[in-house]
Amino acid sequence: METTKARREAAVLFFIVFVLGALFGAVGVHVWAQRVSGEPAVATNVHPHREQMIDSFSQQVQLTAEQRRQLAAIMDDTVAKWTMLYAPLDAQREAIRQQGRDRIRAILTPEQVPKFEDYMRRVDEQRKKDAAASAATASH
Repeated sequence: METTKARREAAVLFFIVFVLGALFGAVGVHVWAQRVSGEPAVATNVHPHREQMIDSFSQQVQLTAEQRRQLAAIMDDTVAKWTMLYAPLDAQREAIRQQGRDRIRAILTPEQVPKFEDYMRRVDEQRKKDAAASAATASH
């Protein structure tokens, strides 16, 4: 009896770790593409939202309402810790981005610079929209 309960708990823990790993992998790729390389986000919704993940997991292991609440709290706490881990890098990331842009400006002709500035303004606006959407998704 104890072995069955222990195996079930181990399976649940394994699934939670797997789901959180997938979530954080997606967040990491998104952060890398958006903040480090400066690439605009592709508007695809291939990763499930928080509630979809909780619903799917709940159905797979038949979580109680209390367990669902606890799972949501665990996921929120883990995402918050992940965000705090990378927050100190924001200033460095921005400095590197600006250095890269300065180097690009240096190779452009005077006619190309305004086009580059316009393009980068659109990229920055998209990055802000994506960050806002990510924050909204993470909080729901």
